[in-house]
Amino acid sequence: MKKYLVIDAGGTAVKYALMNESAKILERGKFPTPGYVDHTLEDFLQRLDVVVEKYQKQIEGIAVSMPGMLDSRKGYCVTGGMLAYFSEVPVVQLLEQRYKLPVTIENDGKCAALAEKWKGSLKDCRNGAVVVLGTGVGGGIIIDHKLYRGGHFTAGEYSYILTDQKRSEEAKGYWGMANGAETLAQKAAFYTGEDPEKLDGIQIFDRANKGEEAVLKALKEFTDTLAVQIYNLNVILDLDVVAIGGGISKQPLLLEYLNRSMNELMEHHPIRKITPYVPKPEITNCKFYNDANLIGALYHYGVLKEGKVEE
Repeated sequence: MKKYLVIDAGGTAVKYALMNESAKILERGKFPTPGYVDHTLEDFLQRLDVVVEKYQKQIEGIAVSMPGMLDSRKGYCVTGGMLAYFSEVPVVQLLEQRYKLPVTIENDGKCAALAEKWKGSLKDCRNGAVVVLGTGVGGGIIIDHKLYRGGHFTAGEYSYILTDQKRSEEAKGYWGMANGAETLAQKAAFYTGEDPEKLDGIQIFDRANKGEEAVLKALKEFTDTLAVQIYNLNVILDLDVVAIGGGISKQPLLLEYLNRSMNELMEHHPIRKITPYVPKPEITNCKFYNDANLIGALYHYGVLKEGKVEE
């Protein structure tokens, strides 16, 4: 069975895996991402060189998931997001020349959506979305069983949805800040009077699961905000399923509260009296958590380089 090196380049760490064509992970590892403030593209590539050299004789090609606005067909990075040194770089051409292997790139949120469509929560779904709650809010959109990228490759960049016009010049005026994982900690700190720097997702949900009222109030406020944006996505796209990803999506209580917030919104929104026919999408969690980007990048490689039909 063919093997591939799959790279998930994130803002803090670069994860990599040796995978077969069925998406089984045979080996895995990671290294710290060279920060764009004090490092260059060459610094990144030199660290990647070590990984590629280890697997080069075993693999058919390299599949990359990375942040930013990407023309995945041409292999060009328009903006690199947290990996700003990739901005305006023909990444595929650069890596293919460097490693003498076929290479593909795709946006990380879109990779997560591809993974869920291929083998996960969106597998049998015609129209769906993945919403990944991380530092910001990312994800991807599936329309008529295919990934929707948009004419400028920005479809699914949920972080940039404006939520407060009066704060449009501040980061806090965008969905990425309203439902990023750090915002939950800030809300919990507000209601408990604690330092948000000392609160993390594990602590918050541990206390929420024990019924701590102040933390539950913060969680409800967080899911109310999230439900509004999922409602908006659904009105525009008529979604069958919305799959929630990111580390905190592993918590059953998040899904319970989100569905409660969504039900309350749809039951009590005044417009429902006029147009009651907007159905509530199924809201579930992603099947693949930290491995979604790896699996989706591999699937994208198969479509582009090996002629597999995008399902």
